[in-house]
Amino acid sequence: MIMAACWMMSASAQTYHLAQILDSARHNNSAMRQANYDIEAAMQKRKEAFTKFFPNISATGLWFNANKGMAETTINPSEIIPASLIPTLMASLPPEALLALSDPVNVSMMKNGTIGSLMAVQPVFAGGQIINGNKLAKVGEEVSQLKYQLSENEIEKTAQQYFWQIISLQEKLKTIAAVDTLLKELQKDVDMAVKAGVTLSNDLLQVQLRQNDLESQKLKLNNGLAVLKMILAQYCGLKDTSFSLVEDHAEVQIPMRHDHQQALLGTTEYQLLGKQVEAAKLQKKMAIGKNLPSVAVGAGYNYHNLLEKDHSFGMVFATVSIPISDWWGGSHDIKHKKIEYMKAVDEQQDKAELLQIRMQKAYNDVTEAYQQMTIAQRSIDQAKENLRLNRNFYKAGTTKMSDLLEAQMLYQQKCDQYTDAYADYQNKLVEYNQATGN
Repeated sequence: MIMAACWMMSASAQTYHLAQILDSARHNNSAMRQANYDIEAAMQKRKEAFTKFFPNISATGLWFNANKGMAETTINPSEIIPASLIPTLMASLPPEALLALSDPVNVSMMKNGTIGSLMAVQPVFAGGQIINGNKLAKVGEEVSQLKYQLSENEIEKTAQQYFWQIISLQEKLKTIAAVDTLLKELQKDVDMAVKAGVTLSNDLLQVQLRQNDLESQKLKLNNGLAVLKMILAQYCGLKDTSFSLVEDHAEVQIPMRHDHQQALLGTTEYQLLGKQVEAAKLQKKMAIGKNLPSVAVGAGYNYHNLLEKDHSFGMVFATVSIPISDWWGGSHDIKHKKIEYMKAVDEQQDKAELLQIRMQKAYNDVTEAYQQMTIAQRSIDQAKENLRLNRNFYKAGTTKMSDLLEAQMLYQQKCDQYTDAYADYQNKLVEYNQATGN
């Protein structure tokens, strides 16, 4: 197991554990905000669909003033007066009035006026479009929540990868520091031996070259560490990069293999596939509903003064709409939605099999990572013993300096291999847990 990370930093540097990094990423990463916006948008869409159950209320107002009456006609009194009344009228009316009755009269109406109405229409039957539309909007909201979970999983996975990369680099720096300490002790011994004429100055030069190589490696690791900390700070919304990471030690072991068939049902990906099938089924029902008759009832209040007199009245009504011509194209739309539904069902089955393959691969990967880590740990012990023997052999004068330095380099390599294997195990463990919905 990797040693506890106690980095040499300023006392004011903030220290973060893995749980804190993941929590910060969940709350501050841009992708999580976008996913949360999608949930809110889907929620508003569902609420909008629910309003379709209520009456549709509308108000209309109109005022107009035309250059002439909209209704004009000519009335000839002589044509509409019955012939039987003419003798009576001639006897009772003066000649001027009788003469006026023979002239046509021009009539103009509705040159200006005001019209107003208030209507409420309640759908009674709409082919199930309102009910299925509400169900579809609810499915959309549930999909946005599942996508939020997928985003959260991906963000946690990425943040953890950055975390272990930083831990890995720091451990390599600590290994370099340990090897450098050994080299400084060796340099001191060799320097004294050279001065005493016991050994050649070439041995001291080899030690110094090895120290230069370590210094070069240290520079590269520090630069990589600085960049990774900037990336993690941006990804998690941290204020600055003057922080340190602390590993929470836990027992490292091969994870228990889950029942992949059962675990499939709990994965976010499989639930999304189920919602896709459900949405396709509802869309097929809505396509059928568009081609069914729709029935609505309503009531209204109306007002006008078109005949130079205020007039208002109320009414109730019922409407029946039958989309006769739409049936021609509607039948093809229904078949299209049915095909889309069949595609969704087939895709669910196909991807369910791929998800189970992904689970098995993830389990194989985490098992292999654990075994690689075990081998790396065993290699460290062997390299450490090899280094001890070569140090003793060099002091006894039975081996060369190059062999001792090679043993030190091998020890460093095996330590770095274990560090990489440990970080890889942690990342593979996260992938398996996420693949199985844990």
